[in-house]
Amino acid sequence: MEFLESIQAAGVVGAGGAGFPTHVKLNSKAEYLIINTAECEPLIESDKYLCRTFADDIVKAVGKTAEHLGAAHAVFAIKGEYENEIASLKAAAERNGVKVEFCEMPAFYPAGDEQTMVQLVTGRSIPERGLPLDVGAVVQNVCTMMNIEHALSGEPVVDKFLSITGAVAKPIMLCVPVGTHLNECIAKAEIALPAGSKGYAVLVGGPMMGRIIVDKAEIAKSVVTKTTGNLAILPLEHYLVKRSQLSIDSMKHQAKSACIQCRMCTDLCPRYMIGHEIRPHLVMRNIWRENSIEKTGDEAYVASFGDALNCCDCGVCEMFSCPMGLSPRRMNQYFKQRFREKKLNKERNMHPEASRFIKDRRVPTERLYARLGISQWHDSHVKPGETHIAFTPEEVYIPFRQHIGKPAVPAVNAGDEVKRGDLLAAADGAVSANIHTGVNGVVASVDANGALIKVNQNEVSGRE
Repeated sequence: MEFLESIQAAGVVGAGGAGFPTHVKLNSKAEYLIINTAECEPLIESDKYLCRTFADDIVKAVGKTAEHLGAAHAVFAIKGEYENEIASLKAAAERNGVKVEFCEMPAFYPAGDEQTMVQLVTGRSIPERGLPLDVGAVVQNVCTMMNIEHALSGEPVVDKFLSITGAVAKPIMLCVPVGTHLNECIAKAEIALPAGSKGYAVLVGGPMMGRIIVDKAEIAKSVVTKTTGNLAILPLEHYLVKRSQLSIDSMKHQAKSACIQCRMCTDLCPRYMIGHEIRPHLVMRNIWRENSIEKTGDEAYVASFGDALNCCDCGVCEMFSCPMGLSPRRMNQYFKQRFREKKLNKERNMHPEASRFIKDRRVPTERLYARLGISQWHDSHVKPGETHIAFTPEEVYIPFRQHIGKPAVPAVNAGDEVKRGDLLAAADGAVSANIHTGVNGVVASVDANGALIKVNQNEVSGRE
């Protein structure tokens, strides 16, 4: 089977969070293949673990992917402080005869933002709302690279490595079938809440861009997908949990009354730093008169709020920069939705130039930990030499939309017996992805959204 066909058949998608079908992204030629090894957000441990444990698989996939792209440079963009991971990858490259480069990045946020990373590695700023390919680059996450190597051996994406961090006695690494319920994963960790806490919330992803789930019923029904990389346990009283529960109306009222136009949200914005027109302080300035601006016409609306379209949702503006604790990121999200509803757009700058202050205005990771109130977990890591916990639950619920694009179309019926690796749902069109099962069992129910599979009882146990 050809390179792209194998990746498509295996259902490989961007494992770092976006979930873009990988066969579509790699259907191109590029000067640079950049492997995102920066573990962008605080608390997440999975990419570092994969670099230490599966370096050979990752490096082999890099060599094959670079050859497919015709890339002159295959670059691991990795934080310089990740000494063990760098050593593992360099040793694997030497063992396998793969030519790679290393861009050792400072420890800042958002080092893992692909546009920030491309600018740092290549010196080129991607056009507004553009793609790395616009400047001759393709960016892939390390987990995606590992999945590519497995796909080329005929293995579909059916398992997921994820870390459990935050308010736990000790961070752990899991390897579970896609579709495993979050409660099953959390049960493998020893939760360590502070005295007097009334319970916990689950942060899916990282504290800057992740999703916080407070409702116990929602936690119970949520499952691991191809893009899940971390679960963090947070006390219900934590600042991040309380902030996540603010309504849009509350945030708008806060902005009207408390924004002091200090420009910090703009001056520290990573996209502003690479030359994009995004000025959150101006959006915040105009929120109080949105209704009156709307009445004057689309041109005025775009001029006042169009910058929001260039927001990458990294959260620096509201989680670090703003001295008043306001929510520019959420306001940008609000206006992006309004622009979709009104079918409006803004002209793109196709030739942005990075600010001369870009190196001086990066957000240090240590300061971010302090700002987010998570410093107590700063030095809590899955240590080199520690291994993962693998298990098979009694049932899995596998969603058919775990990727950008159209959901996959069911290929099984209730009552069907399935084996690990079987196709459950087929990609629907060019931008979609196949969905497979990682367990042996019986399909208990299936609809357009996903399939519930009861696992054979003799399979329910830990597995290597």
